[in-house]
Formats: sequence, structure tokens, C-alpha cells
Amino acid sequence: MEAQYPAHWEADVVLADGGTAHVRPIRPADADRLRSFYSRLSDESIYFRFFGPRPRLSDREVERFTNVDYVSRVALIATIGAEMVAVIRYDRTGPGEAEVAFLVEDAHQGRGVASVLLEHLAATARERGIERFVADVLPANMRMTGLLRQAGYTAQSQFEDGVVRMTLDLTPTDTSTEVTISREHRAESRSIARLLTPGSVAVIGASREPGGVGQTVLRNLLAADFTGPVYPVHREVRAVAGVRAYPSVSEIDGDVDLAVVAVPAEGVLDVVKECAEKGVHGLVVVSSGFGETGDQGRARQDELARIARSYGLRVVGPNCLGIANTDPAVKLNATLAATVPGRGRVGFFSQSGALGTALLQRVAQRGMGISSFVSAGNRADVSGNDLLQYWEEDDSTEVILLYLESLGNPRKFTRLARRIARSKPVVVVKSGGTPSGHSAEELGLPDSAISSLFEQAGLIRVDDLIQLFDVGQLLAYQPLPAGPRVALVTNSDALGLLAAHACRAVGLEPRAPVNLGPAAGAAEYGRALAGELASPDVDSAVVIYMPPIPGRTEEVADELLRVSKDSGKPVVATFRGHLGMHPALRVPGPSAPSRGSIPSYAAPEEAVRALALVARYAAWRAQPSTPPHELEGVDTARARDLVHETLSGSAPDAEASPAGFAQAGPPVEIDAAELLSCYGLTVWPAEVVRSSDEAVAAAERLGWPVVVKVADPGASRRAGTVRLGLTGPEMVRHAYSEFAELFGEGVELAVQRMAPQPAVPTVAGVVEDPAFGPVVSFGLGEVTARLLQDQGFRLAPLTREDASALVRSVRAAPLLFGEYGYPPVAVDALEELLVRVGRLAHDLPEVARLDLDQVLVGESDAIILGARAILRTPAGPRLDVGPRRLS
Repeated sequence: MEAQYPAHWEADVVLADGGTAHVRPIRPADADRLRSFYSRLSDESIYFRFFGPRPRLSDREVERFTNVDYVSRVALIATIGAEMVAVIRYDRTGPGEAEVAFLVEDAHQGRGVASVLLEHLAATARERGIERFVADVLPANMRMTGLLRQAGYTAQSQFEDGVVRMTLDLTPTDTSTEVTISREHRAESRSIARLLTPGSVAVIGASREPGGVGQTVLRNLLAADFTGPVYPVHREVRAVAGVRAYPSVSEIDGDVDLAVVAVPAEGVLDVVKECAEKGVHGLVVVSSGFGETGDQGRARQDELARIARSYGLRVVGPNCLGIANTDPAVKLNATLAATVPGRGRVGFFSQSGALGTALLQRVAQRGMGISSFVSAGNRADVSGNDLLQYWEEDDSTEVILLYLESLGNPRKFTRLARRIARSKPVVVVKSGGTPSGHSAEELGLPDSAISSLFEQAGLIRVDDLIQLFDVGQLLAYQPLPAGPRVALVTNSDALGLLAAHACRAVGLEPRAPVNLGPAAGAAEYGRALAGELASPDVDSAVVIYMPPIPGRTEEVADELLRVSKDSGKPVVATFRGHLGMHPALRVPGPSAPSRGSIPSYAAPEEAVRALALVARYAAWRAQPSTPPHELEGVDTARARDLVHETLSGSAPDAEASPAGFAQAGPPVEIDAAELLSCYGLTVWPAEVVRSSDEAVAAAERLGWPVVVKVADPGASRRAGTVRLGLTGPEMVRHAYSEFAELFGEGVELAVQRMAPQPAVPTVAGVVEDPAFGPVVSFGLGEVTARLLQDQGFRLAPLTREDASALVRSVRAAPLLFGEYGYPPVAVDALEELLVRVGRLAHDLPEVARLDLDQVLVGESDAIILGARAILRTPAGPRLDVGPRRLS
């Protein structure tokens, strides 16, 4: 019987030059593929691998190389199309040690194939208990020695008998993680750059029919004055739109970098293969008839992505609007939209193809410019994550706008966004509320949790498309505010008061409005705005100009631009009710407004809402970015042993699985107190009793006064299930009698010694979400707070800043800080507890759920009164933190 391997050992990957390949374990059926690969190797490559000439592989060698057990002997290959282009393997040589070697076809050397294979092989080796790789390398083989040293692992080398022996410690380090992330970033950025900066474009399916999809894209390309050659492809006609047509891609005389595919869905797969043979780098599939049509279309879409990636192509779409790049050196409009905004500093991603045209029209109507635009449609391949990688590198993009219907890899998305938002704001409309089309019940997280996780990552989440552009135009043309203090300059007392009220409603701090009166002109506005901006108590300004009699618009606008130009503080306006970049308030640019232009809003409330969102982002960005700090008293090894022992005891055959990871197993409860103790957390002692005598005896052992409560984990959500401050046996017996009457004789009760008072009850928890990974939740333990679902959420692990923000994110947080008659409590101890819980969640993916109910926060400490932990064997590792792969 052929050995099996885990499904996650296969992956599509992006190479260093932006192309793609498929990585998978070798199989016995790869014998002929291996022979063909070997025949294309140079003598030098063979010499470096085998330390001598070897013209061909014997049948015995081929059988040995292709038959592995996926435990002690593992080999991974990289394929492009049907051909094998590289192989890497390890052979176990002793406890925790294996010998490693690799070969890359000469034509594909320098593309980063070996580095990505090493990442994947190291991950598989760690799963199989291998801690070190050993490689014997000829001194002249600089490629291999460089690859092993640059991987970021701890490496040692020694020279012996004419060979360099290198030893690689496979324990992940900060350096190895940074190397992986950096390589991923560069590769994915380059893959999108190849799409958006093509030297030539073919339009496949460009018919002569007016209004046809292919002809529309072709005409838009020509109208935009694309700087490279455009090749219509039509099997029957000689010319389309006055441009010579070709019967197929393969018959085009020159190179083709980008192909726009507008043929019926049934013919797309054949076109992909033809484009691969031609050497096309990327595809934009505007054709419909894929995932949006049902299961059959979804299968066709999956096959499209598989074939394209296997041949090294990236795909935008299918069922998309297209892509555009306003760079004067490119002038690409490969979309179905005739109107593309002028040159600007905003990168715009829309998952919806149907909305794409309307969105571009709105951008143009507002007078905003864009740097580039991508409509991903069904998102079979290229996603918002890829565009984030590209726009981070793109100097012409300063603001990123995203319209998302789903998240393909939410954990990677938040990781990328958190890094990118430190330098470039990311504004997102997230419709639907849940990633990947799952329901909130399946994910275990409410939509409010997604907002919390976005906020943690520094994303500006807005409610609708109007807010998307309201915020985008402010970020594109004005500086960030240093704080929440807002000056209001107006010629209408009513509008000034309305703006002040709107500021207070969204957490801004308005100054008293400066009302200039309806007759105010340029001089009055200039003096008033200059005075407000000069004040150290002002961080931004809202200017309202709604003259009863128009006539001095240009003069007022010029004065506002002059005064605000060098203030370093953002200024927004309601300028005669205009929405967008009013012509008079624009600083002239080559094809779109330049920085310093003042965005205008139809009403003061809209200006204030946009300003509030930007101020919140600015405050997040001003906070230092610090990694999770080291925690004392943490024993991760003991925690992992405890988890594995518990899971093994519940499923004794689990470890024998040849795949290494079973299907996600059934839930198993673990001793939460012991698990938490591994992370320096103590659960307040409690004893479970089933009679009044047992309850009294437990109280005597624990010490008076005591608390008696129903032991059912869900009981804390119901009123009347706790009796506090019981000071003697009779009070305990009476409490037991009350509960027995309510719940029946033999009801299980928990007896605890009374915790120090006064204190505020809170709840904390962890859930291993299938989309986002480990998520920490927090809220107050009062019944009202639970009823209103007043919870905050953050991705694990938590920094101190994350824990502080999590505590303050709930609406009832003031009760922790001495307001409404409550005493101030030890919030710092609570935050330390949340950091430790987050570390536990990060370290142990097997912890499916952890509930701390309640955590009593007193004047000097945070005490865990109850805890319950549920384990589940994961179906596989968290892929976001492993080797590079396309989601």
C-alpha cells in the first residue's frame, strides 16, 4: 500500500520573480517525470549534487528516490505545468537529525525555487520530530551554502575531507520568520507588478460585435492610449476595432505579458494552457459562468486556478471588471469601464465586478485620482492580500481602499494590514460580515468581532461605499490629525452647532464654533481659520461655507488653501454642499488634485464622521509597535505535554495516523486549572459537592466566608444561581436547600472561599476560530453586559497595548476605572492576565475554547473564579505561520 502524506504538504507558491509553481511530495508515479528532469540538468548541477559525474539515474535509484515513507524519508518536488523543475529531500540519519539535499533545474535557478522548497521541507521535518538538517556541500557550491545560511536558522559549518558539513537547527527563530515573510512579500508584490505593468496585452475573444465584452475591453485599452502593443485574438476575423487580429495567442509575433480573456466559460481552460505555452505572465478573466453559477461553475473555477498556477500564471477573476493602472508610463485600462479616474495616490480593490463600474464612476465624480485598480470578481487566485503586498511597495500609492465581500485568508489579511497600516492607511468596506461565505455561527464570532480585529490591525472599517470615499479623499489630500480636538469655522450658527453635536457623538472634542455670519468673505474666513489652526489646542478644523448669495467662492477657497497649506493640520469643508474635491479647493496636479487640496462634504456630519475615523486611525498609528514581551513563569513544554497526553488518552490511535494530522477530532475537556498554571495563572480553589453535608465540609476546608453556586458552566448566565458571603454551616445548608428546590436533589454545587471585595466581575475567553485563528475575548460579568453582548476581541498573541485596548473596548469599561460608584480596580493585573491567556492561545492550537468565568478584578489583583477548557485535535497546522503558500 502506498504511503500517505498530509494534504497541507501540497501548496501553490509564488516564486521570487512573481511566477508560480506547485509544491508537493514526490510519488512513485513521478518516475518518468524524475528521469526527464534529470536529463535536463547540466553536468555541473549533477556534480554538485552527487560529488561526481552521473550521466543517468539507474532504475534502482529512480525507484528509491520516488518511493519514500513520508516519515524518515521525505522528498518534495516543485512542478510547473506537467514538468518537475526541482526536488529537495531529507533522509533521517539519527534521533532528531536528517541529511538534506536538493536539485534545481538550471533553467529555473535563481527564481527562489530552492528557498521555498527548504521552507516547506523544514516544516514537514519538524512535524516528524526532526530538529536538525545536515548537508555535505562542495566548497564551490556557493548556491547551496548561501541558501542554507540565508534561511535564518542557526547554522554551523566545518570543513572536513574536502567537504563543508553544514548543520541547520530547524527551530524557528525571529530571523527565519522575518526571512520567510520578507520573501513572501517580495514575491507576491512582483507577481502583481507583472499584471499591472505589462509591456503588451492580448485580448482573447475580442469580437466585432458592438458592446461585446472583448471588444469593450479592447476599445478601452486603445482609448486609454496603452503604451505597449495590443493584440486582439479572434479565430475568424482579420481585424477588430481597426487593429490587426490573430487567430490564436500562439500566432502573435511578439511577446505577450498580459492576456484579457473574454471567451465563453467552457473555452477558458484551453485558453489558459495556450497562454502558458506562449509565456504569458498573467490573465484577467472577465468571462462569467464560474463560481457564481453553482457547483459546476465552482468546479470549473477551481480547475482554472489550478491549471493557471501550475503553469506559473496569476489570474484576476473570473467574472471580474478588469484592472487599470494610471501610471503615465503604462496607461492601462484593461476593464469594462470606459471611465477610469485620473492619476492619483489611491489604490483601489473591489471584489465585486458588478459594482466596479459604479465605484470607478463615483471616484471620478468626486475628482479623486487613483494609482491602480483591480476588480477580482470571484477571486479564484489574486486576492486583496496580494494587492496589499503590491501597494505596500508601490511608491505611487499612499492610500488603500478595499471593497470586500469575503476574506480568503483572514489571519494573513490582518497580519499584512497591521504591518502596512503603519505607513499607509487601509480603508475597508466589509459587506456580509463573515469571511469566506461562512455564517457567524460556523465561525463562532459575531460581526462585531471582525470590527474589533480590524481595529487591532489598524484598519479603518467603514459602513458603506459613501464613507469609503469620504475617508479616502481625506487621507489622500490632508495630513493626519495629532488628536481629537476640532476647530469649527462657519457662517451658519445652526450648521456650527450641528457640527459640534456630531463631533461629540463620534468621540471628537469640538471647540466653540466660530460663527462669522452669512456675509463673511475671504478675509474673515482666512483670519478665523488661521487663528484656530495656530492654537496648540486644535488638531484639525472643519470649515462650513454655505453662503446665502453665491459670488465669492473662488476668493474664499483660495484663502482657505493658503492658510491651511503649511499648518500640518487636516482641514475639511462643507463647501456650498459640494461632495468631493471642489474645483476651487484643489491644489493643481498633473491629472488630479495634489496634496493640500481640501475635501468637501455635502453636510457637516459627513465631514465629522470621516474626520473621526481618521483621528482614530492616527491615534493607533501613533502608538509604538511593540512585539509581545517575554513572560515569566511560562512553561510551554509542560502545557504541550499536558495537551498531547489529554488528546492521546481520548483517542489512543491518533498518533498512529500516517498523515500526522487527523480530521479535526471530537471535543475533549482538560483540567483548565492545571493548563492555566503552565502560564502563571491560578484558578481560585473550589470543590464540587452533591449534598449539604459535603458543602459544609468543603467550606470548612476552604475557609470562611464562602460562595456557593451552581456548578453548571452555563449557570453564571442566569440570575439567582450564586449565594455570596456565607459565614456559617446553617447559611450553607440553607443555600443548598434553595438550589435543590430549584434544580432537584443531587444538584452539583461549587463551593469557594469568598474572594476579596470590593471587585468587578469580568469574563475572558479564547476561541480557535477556523478563519482568524486564536481570538481572545473580554467583557464584564454582569448580567446586563452579557445580555447586550458587550464584548471586545483581539487576535492572539496580545501585546500590552493590545490588552489595554481590549479592556477599554467594551462599553462598560468605565466601571473598571472608578466611575458610577464602583471602586477603581487593578486593571494592570487584568491586562497581564489577558496577555498570558493570549500567549496560551497562540502556543496551543489544540485549545478549541477556553472560558474564564468569572475573573474578579479587585483593588490589587485579578482572580480567576472558574475556568473550563476544551481541546480538539486540529486538522492541520495554522498555515499562516508556516512556509509560504498561496491562500
